[in-house]
Amino acid sequence: MGVATVWRRCAVPVSEALFEQVALADDTARWELICGRLRPKPPMTAFHGQIARNLARQLNLQLPDGELTVEREGPNLRVPGGNYRIPDVCVVPLEVVIQRQREYPTALEIYDLPMPFVVEVWSPSTRDYDMDQKLREYQQRGDLEIWRLHPFERTLTAWVRQPDGGYVETSYAGGTVRPTYLPGVAIDLDRLFG
Repeated sequence: MGVATVWRRCAVPVSEALFEQVALADDTARWELICGRLRPKPPMTAFHGQIARNLARQLNLQLPDGELTVEREGPNLRVPGGNYRIPDVCVVPLEVVIQRQREYPTALEIYDLPMPFVVEVWSPSTRDYDMDQKLREYQQRGDLEIWRLHPFERTLTAWVRQPDGGYVETSYAGGTVRPTYLPGVAIDLDRLFG
């Protein structure tokens, strides 16, 4: 029986150290730790995956080399209180990645620092209950800009962190959106959802 099979059946809360061991050992799933329980990140629909790929492509073409890196389906973001989440798309400062590699070269890629840009794509497999919890957790982490893309409604809801720590929410139904914390980047929503 593989690691994934054993831990899917496990109803006992697990430690962060055990979570990291399972996540590193199991190459068949991407694991999150939610309320002390291991949970494989649900698989994406083809449409969901294409939206994430389209966004990552637009970001990669516009972000300056050597400063930021675009991650799809990773890394693990540690939430105050012990949850670990894997966003659909995340922009990570390259200096943070390099520092993590130097300090923990064989450890699971986990970040506590707020990220400049975190994105979740709505999916039928996780529905709104999971999405709402993730959005609150990204805000708890202090992530600077959080997007929820809804591929079927073809909408974007963005939460942008303010100097006082609060967030301003804005919704879009097309056009071009310029992420606040990614200067020089413009995301064409019509092309993204195309």
